[in-house]
Amino acid sequence: MEGNIAHGGWRMMAEVVRVAVLYGFGINCDHETKAVFEMAGAEAERVHINELVNGDKDLANYHIMAVPGGFSFGDHLGSGRLLGNRLRFGIRDMVQSFVKSGKLVIGICNGFQVLVKMGLLPGDEEVSLTQTASLTLNNTGHYEDRWVHLEFDPESPCVWTKGLERIRVPVRHGEGKFVTTIDANLDQWAENGQLVVRYVDANDAYPSAGDELLPFPICPNASMRNIAGVCDPTGRVFGLMPHPEANHSTWLGATWTREMPEHGEGEGMVIFHNAVQFAKENL
Repeated sequence: MEGNIAHGGWRMMAEVVRVAVLYGFGINCDHETKAVFEMAGAEAERVHINELVNGDKDLANYHIMAVPGGFSFGDHLGSGRLLGNRLRFGIRDMVQSFVKSGKLVIGICNGFQVLVKMGLLPGDEEVSLTQTASLTLNNTGHYEDRWVHLEFDPESPCVWTKGLERIRVPVRHGEGKFVTTIDANLDQWAENGQLVVRYVDANDAYPSAGDELLPFPICPNASMRNIAGVCDPTGRVFGLMPHPEANHSTWLGATWTREMPEHGEGEGMVIFHNAVQFAKENL
């Protein structure tokens, strides 16, 4: 057994990183999300949301909770709203305890919408689950399925994105426009490094992420400040609209037949490797 120093004392390192990949009620990216965590060296399990609500399983037995993409509850009342309420009120104490214990959470696409609408993102230090932002209809007025370029904030505390500069992954959403009614929130989140990832023009030199809205389709939804994903103040809870799990192989890239790269891990895998490594060393 090895240990590491954390919070002023010794903690055991996780020999096996256990991931709870939520499913049910219209989530449809659970199998591929489970697969990428296993590719990153974790032990992943699909956990039906009702198993948590009914007390059959407990998040305390896992190091990471993943809320995958899909169309939970058919997007009724807005994407992620009903599932967000299911988690916010059905397992409120369990979620708060999980996050306060320093464990990791990721929400992808519909999962990001869920985390935002249940108030876990952008979140606060108290984990009060108070909603301060939303994700609404794309400015195009319809579903967007296309590849985008993302740029990451190197100063962000987000443990999921360490070492990343830019990656190319797909978006698949109809309600991906990140908004808030209070401009001061955006300034505070930016200062905290919580605006982790933004859409960028691949033709611009790195770094180029900025607040001025980029034209469609570079920013596919007209999100405020081109926001593609955010983290909470600790950097352990992270969500994004694009699908990093959909670029787990170089052969899944949008232009791989023209570029003919050697077969290997895709650009999106770094996010999952970062999380598993952090959990091994700290949880």
